[in-house]
Amino acid sequence: MRMSVIGCGYLGAVHAAAMASIGHDVVGIDVDRRKVDALSRGEAPFFEPDLQELLTAGVESGRLKFTTDMAEAAGATVHFIGVGTPQQKDGYAADLTYVNAAVDSLLPHLSAGDVVAGKSTVPVGTAADLAPRIEATGATLVWNPEFLREGYAVKDTIDPDRLVVGVDAGDDGQAAADILREVYHPAVAKQTPFIVTDRATAELVKVAANAFLATKISFINAMAEIAEVTGADVTQLADAIGHDVRIGRRFLGAGIGFGGGCLPKDIRAFSARAEELGRGESVAFLREVDAINLRRRDRAVDLVINAFGGSVFKKNVTLLGAAFKPYSDDIRDSPALDVAIRLHGLGAWVTITDPAAIPNAQRLHPQLNYVEDRDEALREADAIVLVTEWDEYRRDLTPEHASTLTAGRVVVDGRNGWDAAAWRAAGWTYYGMGRP
Repeated sequence: MRMSVIGCGYLGAVHAAAMASIGHDVVGIDVDRRKVDALSRGEAPFFEPDLQELLTAGVESGRLKFTTDMAEAAGATVHFIGVGTPQQKDGYAADLTYVNAAVDSLLPHLSAGDVVAGKSTVPVGTAADLAPRIEATGATLVWNPEFLREGYAVKDTIDPDRLVVGVDAGDDGQAAADILREVYHPAVAKQTPFIVTDRATAELVKVAANAFLATKISFINAMAEIAEVTGADVTQLADAIGHDVRIGRRFLGAGIGFGGGCLPKDIRAFSARAEELGRGESVAFLREVDAINLRRRDRAVDLVINAFGGSVFKKNVTLLGAAFKPYSDDIRDSPALDVAIRLHGLGAWVTITDPAAIPNAQRLHPQLNYVEDRDEALREADAIVLVTEWDEYRRDLTPEHASTLTAGRVVVDGRNGWDAAAWRAAGWTYYGMGRP
């Protein structure tokens, strides 16, 4: 099937490459000439496992191409809208500028029978506003939210755990849903749940899922706050309650909290939209979810300060990680960088290492010291802070090896990823998040 993907950022580039990999003819369209040129050469503009291989194969096969010319969308059966919806600069609401611009640019190139599939995360009600313009061309609008995990985005696109398609009632909507079944034919053949809803529900599914995940993370971090004043161990608490099948252990890892380009801005936009709908009280708890999340960054900084008796001035502090999560180079709203900047502002000499995110971090915060090699970054450090759970830090770095490199023996485990007893036995002063 021939399809276009409007917007070739993180979502769009992954979607375009994945669709080409399962046999579709795909044109990716973006206004950023440099990004389009890189993608046209088969070069991934960001780090995401397996994406580079898919891009190379797609471009070489001829099934995947990229352009800045919206006219290239003409003749496609399905047009995916995958542009960003950032937080507004003057408030919590989502900025729909790019969504509206993408639709306006696409309209002249639509034909009767085309399907426009929104994938961007938008406030509920957005599809209802867009539909009249799109349907005036004879095309049909559906909403097909994405549920990508950074670091696993290729897998989540090709082999998702569910597919949601929001359609308008009537024959056109059902026909559009059938076309989406063809688009995702490998997943459908594997009996992946294919859930057809109305468009408002499809929009709400995405933000509701993110709100739930954010709430679960902040819940265990709230328990960490209680553990810290009672002497309890939040990791044991999480293990115990996680055995309850109604709760589960996933996303119950206390630490410095969540970040990235989705959860923080999505829960804020959800709160703002609920206020607009006159139901702000229904999701008022999300304000506290956000506040708990930000407090954990404060706590990590406080632990480092307390480890040095109240001041980090002229102390060498090495942070293991810059990306907001492992297997990604995404530094948007990164807790790791937030902690680094705060320590730097207090007079510490901050060194950051990360397997993938150093170039991005360096562009945003050139005042910090960056070292690519993990061991070199640890050399002569007075303290180590684990802020991103890369395997080479969480699993592969032993306290015995770290002792051969550092000047001090202070470790702050911002992700509760290490064995506290092992570090203490090796002579380290260990501080965890919600651990005695």
